[in-house]
Amino acid sequence: MAANNSNFNDDEFLKHFYAIMYTIILIPGLIGNILALWIFYDYRKETKRAVIFMINLAVADLAQVLSLPLRIFYYLSKSWHLGKGFCMFCFYLKYVNMYASIYFLVCISVRRFQFLMHPLKFSDCKRIYDMYICIAGWIVVCIGCLPFPLLRLTSNETWASDKCFVDLPLKTADDPISIAMMSLGELVGFITPLFIILYCSWKTILSLQEKNSVSQDLGEKQKALKMILTCAIVFLICFGPYHISFPLNYLVKSQKIEDTYARKVILFFHAFALCLASLNSCVDPVIYYFTTDEFRRRLSRQDLQDSIQLNNMRYGNTDSPSQISIIG
Repeated sequence: MAANNSNFNDDEFLKHFYAIMYTIILIPGLIGNILALWIFYDYRKETKRAVIFMINLAVADLAQVLSLPLRIFYYLSKSWHLGKGFCMFCFYLKYVNMYASIYFLVCISVRRFQFLMHPLKFSDCKRIYDMYICIAGWIVVCIGCLPFPLLRLTSNETWASDKCFVDLPLKTADDPISIAMMSLGELVGFITPLFIILYCSWKTILSLQEKNSVSQDLGEKQKALKMILTCAIVFLICFGPYHISFPLNYLVKSQKIEDTYARKVILFFHAFALCLASLNSCVDPVIYYFTTDEFRRRLSRQDLQDSIQLNNMRYGNTDSPSQISIIG
């Protein structure tokens, strides 16, 4: 009886923890990514330095943020009333957006590295190629994330229609299949992207140590290194804990780990790791601001006023500049 009460209290705490953390993430994530999309759309023709990848990263982050209100409502009300299909779609969407963010962080790092190390070769790189890379990435991510909802699908007899997200039951597979799936997921979804970003960082650091670099090249290399290292730090902080907790959480949910204390620690760590992964949607706009000159320039007072005036002229608004400047 005491054990059941303890489990109930733990579940209640975790649901309140999810609700609080997702509420904290919601507003800055929503504002930051809408602002990022607005700015990137305006200057998408001014630069070729990974802007298409940044737009797609902002779309992935915004989609994740827009799904948070449903999660917050569920964890506060403790009941789901929108049907099994929509629950599975929302559950699936979180993983699609998370791994899309990982994919585009890698693309940004690689493209910035390519422009730095081979400026002549990639200076004529057409944006259409980046768009193809983005489309291919979305397709691969969508297919690769299908096991997440499929492992949570159960028969109608065992399905609790008012349960969703963390309360979804888990299908258990044979041990060899489980190990193979988790190993493949960790390798493709985390370890390989991490090595790619670290490789780009290492090669950029080596290029900074070259004695024949002119001051202009040195400045470009420092900017590139700042962006790549920032991507690496965000990647490790936001996605590292989740990919440590993911296999452990599976072992708990599949009853492979029976020790009560170990189960409790893993469940709490996994909840914290999931929230860190969602926090990425707030942190990415900060990357844009501190590593992209055009982003900072567009957020300056004068550029905001010019952009507002241009949009008003474009849509037939005749407000005077003096009236518009009040907004700034």
